[in-house]
Amino acid sequence: MRKNRAIILIALSLVTIMTGCSTDGGAASAPTGTTTSMNLPQVTGDKGKEPTISAPQGAAPTSLQIKDIYDGDGAVATATSTLTVHYTLMAWSTGKVVESSWSSQPANFPLNQVILGWQQGIPGMKVGGRRLLVIPPDLGYGNQAAGPIAAGETLIFVVDLISVA
Repeated sequence: MRKNRAIILIALSLVTIMTGCSTDGGAASAPTGTTTSMNLPQVTGDKGKEPTISAPQGAAPTSLQIKDIYDGDGAVATATSTLTVHYTLMAWSTGKVVESSWSSQPANFPLNQVILGWQQGIPGMKVGGRRLLVIPPDLGYGNQAAGPIAAGETLIFVVDLISVA
């Protein structure tokens, strides 16, 4: 069952990549079926530099939201990949950045050992890309507080994929 779920997620991610191609020099259009017209936070900043995220407005989404900011052109992340990434994490409720690897060093971890929002939102992403993930509590830390993250928090991640293994 878990293997079938991973295959379905990978297939959906591939469809997302194919429909999110860009012709405007880097900013990808919203992948079909993964984002809504809701006002997601805006992400700005050059490739390879720390992103800036606007504070969210309105009610938090109740489903995973995925938006490619820049398309990568390298290796593709899969459900079983080990990733090296830079990321910025903002809490939806406060609009404040609570954690960022940009202030220290890139993070390295197996994708299948992190929160479900990443496990569902990262496969199909290519090295060199930047992706916005808005993760509802049930795919994040749920009703459990985690360090600076409050219980029941919707998480906003901007992820730059550096490498996959």
